[in-house]
Order: sequence, then C-alpha cells, then structure tokens
Amino acid sequence: MTTGAARERALVPRGRARAVRPAPLVRRLLPEPLRSVQDDLETRLAQIPTTLNEYGLDPFGYEPRLAAQMLLPAALVYRYWLRVETSGIERVPDGRVLLIANHAGNTFAWDGLMLSMSMLLDHEPPRAVRGMAEYYLPTIPFFGTLMHRAGSVVGTPDNCVQLLERGEAIMVFPEGERGFVKPYAQRYQLQRFGLGFLRLALETETPIVPVGIVGSEEQSPGFARSRWLGKLFGAPVAPISLTFPWLGLASFVPLPVKFRLHFGEPLRFEGDPNEEDAEVQKKVDVVKRAIRGLVAEGLAERRGWFR
Repeated sequence: MTTGAARERALVPRGRARAVRPAPLVRRLLPEPLRSVQDDLETRLAQIPTTLNEYGLDPFGYEPRLAAQMLLPAALVYRYWLRVETSGIERVPDGRVLLIANHAGNTFAWDGLMLSMSMLLDHEPPRAVRGMAEYYLPTIPFFGTLMHRAGSVVGTPDNCVQLLERGEAIMVFPEGERGFVKPYAQRYQLQRFGLGFLRLALETETPIVPVGIVGSEEQSPGFARSRWLGKLFGAPVAPISLTFPWLGLASFVPLPVKFRLHFGEPLRFEGDPNEEDAEVQKKVDVVKRAIRGLVAEGLAERRGWFR
C-alpha cells in the first residue's frame, strides 16, 4: 500500500519547481516601479521545489497558489514599509535548519513574516521557511485554515521532525507568547526560552542559526496584557497597545518602523535529546546569548525607530 506522503511525492516530485504567480488583479493595480517586486517574487517562487497532491496542497496543508496571493503584499511591506535590512543571511546553510529568533509584536507576528520573506527575497538560493505556530492559533475562526495554507504548522514535535526530515527550514520563537505580548518597558529583554527546539535539534542533528530581530518591539508598542480580552479572541492573553484594540483591524498594520535582521553563525550541538532539563538548558543559554548579542548589534546600528 502506498502511504499518503509517498503518494504526494509521486504526484509532484520534490525536485520539481512549480511556478506560482501572485494575483493578477493586484499586479494591475500596482504602479510600474513596484511591479519589479512582483517580477522578482515570481522568479524566486519558481525556484522553490514543492511536493503537492492533486488538490495543490502539501502534506501539511500548504497551498502555494493561495500563499502567493498573500506574498506580494508581504513583499511590498518588506521592501517599502518596514524597509527590512539583513546582515549575515548568507550564513544560513543549505538543507534542514532551525532559525531561532527573539519575538515581539503584540498585534501581528510581522517579525515571523519578515524573517520568512528575507529567506525568500534576500537569500541565495531562495527558500521557503515554515513557521511553528502556538497550539491555540488554529482554533481562531478562519485564521487556522489561513495559517496552514500559508505554510505554518502547529509546533508539535512530530510536525517539526517530519519537516526537518524533508530538508525544510523552520523558524521558531522560543519565547512564544511571553515574548510576543509584553509591555514596551520590557522591549528587547529576552523572556524565558522553551527547551523543545534544542531537543529537536539534538534529535535530528539540525544546525541552529540564531537571529536577532530589531524593529518588532516598536511596530505596536504595548502597555499591558489582558487575559479577559484574550478570551474574546480564543487566545491565552491579548495586548493593550498603542493601536490595539482601539483601531480595530487597523491595529494589525504595523507602524512604519525599520526592521533589521541579524543572522549569526550556525550552532551545532551534540547530546541526548532526552537528557535532563538542566543539561538542555545549558545549550539553550548558548543560543539565547547569541541572539542577545545579535539584537545588541541591531540596536547599535539604528538611529531611532524609523531609521
């Protein structure tokens, strides 16, 4: 009997790149200078191998055609709104890799989207990055389906192992909600890291690339956290920020701050993935120190929120 995964590989071999074009209507509405962004996006998307079934989905629900329609606006945000600059992106190796970064944002994970776009637009060759989402996100109406179609998956160990065995690049924010929803007074103060990503790296012998992100703390500065408000959205906690909830859906539009992404040297660890927490924590602390240093580099470079 042929397994589901084998069947999908038979349908669309992994070595074959399937060209995906962003929405034509969006392209027609763009000024001519911005169409170059779309042309670049189309070219780079066509270089990324895909493994799809007859419905146009990969084993995790990723749908390139739908994702492409969202990527053009994301590319424009990347180039012209948040004006993302990268440093050291060439350090990301080929094959399976874990991109481990600091987390912030309060309203929407623009840090994750911009990190993903950096690998698509500025890395050679272009790569698709899979995001590991919090367990509760798929329960939010409409968002769960959209999340999977765009390429993110729930961050279970099994999902991560399967993706890494396929040679994928995965981004993980070990602070989780602790880093994402926090007041501006705690900006760029790394919160407690989970241990799961390090155990995963040990189990699969996957290199870790630390990433320091600067700009995400200022996109929607937070003042407080509300569990009551979080329950309304099906989340453990929600922010009270400069824009949320006062501006409604407009709260999810980031302030036009400048983003900087600093990629560190790959870190490789050896050991038993099932060893005691204290031993794993020592390795996690190495990654955390590397990220803290990269964040410091980004902060030293900038001349305010918008430059």
